Formats: sequence, C-alpha cells, structure tokens
Amino acid sequence: MKYILMMNTMKADSPGFPGWTNEDIQRHIAFMIGFNKELNQAGELVGAEGLSFPDQAKLVRAGKDGEPITDGVFPESKEFLAGYWIVDVESPERAYQIAARASAAPGINGVPLNMPIEVRPILGGPPPDFL
Repeated sequence: MKYILMMNTMKADSPGFPGWTNEDIQRHIAFMIGFNKELNQAGELVGAEGLSFPDQAKLVRAGKDGEPITDGVFPESKEFLAGYWIVDVESPERAYQIAARASAAPGINGVPLNMPIEVRPILGGPPPDFL
C-alpha cells in the first residue's frame, strides 16, 4: 500500500534554518540524500521532494469563468509542509518505521530533530460505493 509521509516544520514566518551552521545544514541534507537512496534501493520509494518556503506559496481558486485567482502568502500559519515522501510498503507499521527515521534527521550539532511526520494512506481511487 502507498503512504504519504509529510514533514511539517517550523512556523511559516521563521527563517529557513534558524541557528543552523553550514555544517548543520550540510549534515541534514546528506542524511536526506542517503535516506532517500536507501528507500529507493529497497524498492519502497515512489517519490520524495522538498518544497519551497511558504513565502513562495499561493492559494489558488477558480474565479469567474474558471480564471485562477491567487491569494497568499499566509505567514501566520503555525507550521508548513517542508517536504514529503511517497512510499509503497507492505504495512502501516513499515510506513511508521520510515517516518520515525525521517523524524530523527540531524539538526543543530547533529542532534536528532524528532520532528513530526504525518503518515496517511494514499487511496487508489474513490470508494466503490461512490462509483
């Protein structure tokens, strides 16, 4: 079954890596690259991406005649989605194991961040009752 693992992080109006040295940032990025490589080699990684900071985000809705109307940025948001993984694994427990490993990515001085990772099953389509 496929799951999305969503990495939510600091307040939307926070600087990117507050208090992090270049070494801390490089250590964190190296962890993520290695982590993704391991998941890929295990055949569990469907996709993974880091996302831009919220100051580049827009909310879009359809206006008159379907024309896009944009709104944003919303720096008052409590947290923001920093990145995600889509994994295809045999059980929810395996998805939780992967999320826990991502959660422990190194932060300042290599100390694990233990950041929250939201894990949600990906539906293969609408429930049959709605078709």
